[in-house]
Amino acid sequence: MLYYAVVFLVVALIAGVLGFTGIAAGAVEIAKILFFIFLVLFVVSLVAGLLRRK
Repeated sequence: MLYYAVVFLVVALIAGVLGFTGIAAGAVEIAKILFFIFLVLFVVSLVAGLLRRK
């Protein structure tokens, strides 16, 4: 999932450089959403792993 967030970020950067602001804005929003989903899943799995050890 983090891979897709990075891909959309790269697409947004390239589109921004080329002047496609609508595409860049959409790709940035998708990258942000995927990154935060990844972050939440990472924290949940980290907490679950710590609770499983005890």
